[in-house]
Amino acid sequence: MKTFTLAVLLLAGAAAPAVAQDTSPAKLIAGYEAAAGTAADPAAGKDLFLAEHGGGKPETPSCTTCHTADPRAGGQTRAGKAIDPLAPAANGQRMTDTGKVEKWFGRNCNSVLGRDCTAAEKANIIAWLASL
Repeated sequence: MKTFTLAVLLLAGAAAPAVAQDTSPAKLIAGYEAAAGTAADPAAGKDLFLAEHGGGKPETPSCTTCHTADPRAGGQTRAGKAIDPLAPAANGQRMTDTGKVEKWFGRNCNSVLGRDCTAAEKANIIAWLASL
């Protein structure tokens, strides 16, 4: 009986969608706001995203280096790989997987800013992207 139950559970897991959707932009914003102790500011998120920064890698001075100034449009890595739009309205898969959000904030904030983004900065950027 245990073997049968295990087999059923394994098959049920195999039938689950491959895309993890454990969150939403609103949930992410709320979590980052709670961590920061302040409300998200979409205008500050836009300013951070569009600004050129000197603390990171010289070849990536801005988020727009790869993502373009319009997050509703696709971008391109420096290696030429296509990047899907960041704005959730243009790409329904964006901001739905906490692990991916954290992974890419980690990589991109360090590349552009030369440091991790704060919880407030993350809330601000997602609030701006969700407003588009």
